[in-house]
Amino acid sequence: MGKDKRRVVLVGCGMVGMSYAYAMLNQQTCDELVLIDYVKEKAEGEAMDLNHGLAFSGSHMKIWSGTYADCKEADIVTICAGVAQKPGESRMDLLARNTAIFKSIVEPVTDSGFNGIFLIATNPVDVMTKVTCDLSGFNPKRVIGSGTSLDTARLRYLVGSYFKVDPRSIHGYVMGEHGDSEFVPWSQVCIATKPVLDVIAESNGVYKKEELEKIEVDVRTAADKIIAAKKATYYGIGIALTRLTKAILGDESSVQTVSVYLRGEYKQNGVFAGVPAVINASGVQSVIRCQITDEEQEKFDASCKELKDKIAEAERDLNH
Repeated sequence: MGKDKRRVVLVGCGMVGMSYAYAMLNQQTCDELVLIDYVKEKAEGEAMDLNHGLAFSGSHMKIWSGTYADCKEADIVTICAGVAQKPGESRMDLLARNTAIFKSIVEPVTDSGFNGIFLIATNPVDVMTKVTCDLSGFNPKRVIGSGTSLDTARLRYLVGSYFKVDPRSIHGYVMGEHGDSEFVPWSQVCIATKPVLDVIAESNGVYKKEELEKIEVDVRTAADKIIAAKKATYYGIGIALTRLTKAILGDESSVQTVSVYLRGEYKQNGVFAGVPAVINASGVQSVIRCQITDEEQEKFDASCKELKDKIAEAERDLNH
């Protein structure tokens, strides 16, 4: 990692990338922000626009449109590049197109001498994180996908709304694929330290378990609804990526629900999937092993099988 200036290189200046950049500017997340895009003029214009807001932000960030050579001194390279998900299209439909795009990105990043952390947001994010790991040859601990971090935030918001509790006091996670096979292990969801299932059981019918099932569906389908309404999602993921960036640059060792490489945790091996993990300046310090139920384990296994099938498909694309 860079010793003097905290540098982030953003590859991909679309709506997700620029929502992330804008959030970082407002939260004074790093010292240097480098923008790279396939269309160089796009990156140049975005850098100008952000710089013109510096006087109002309280930030002293240095922001510029750069090249892959700038990755050498970076702490984090965040990849948001790729084609967008269209209405009615699954995240997995994007796989072949985005795999080809990543071939043209990861190699010049690693050729620069980059020795930091890869942070991946491009969908299907769990598969693209594995693709990045394979292309870069990096230790998997230094390749992190945004995973179910945004899904987890959606869960906490909706559970908080239902129980009329600040979402920051809701503790729980969405696990597995960032996609159709993700699930909520309700046995692990708490208000403060009290399990929500106990709150429901003691509520004399005020709260109902059926409502949790509706919340889980709403979490899983949130992106589809947003895409149908406004063509894309970007603010939520931009803020989520900023939170992950702060955890890395601040060496926080905070627990985030991200896509990480599993080596036996939750009975899975060789797959990137969304689980709670301890994140710091070295990347993934460890995976938190929650005591999920047998039924929840079956859901996690099914989600990982889905991901492994797609990873095999992506690896076939890489080899052709």
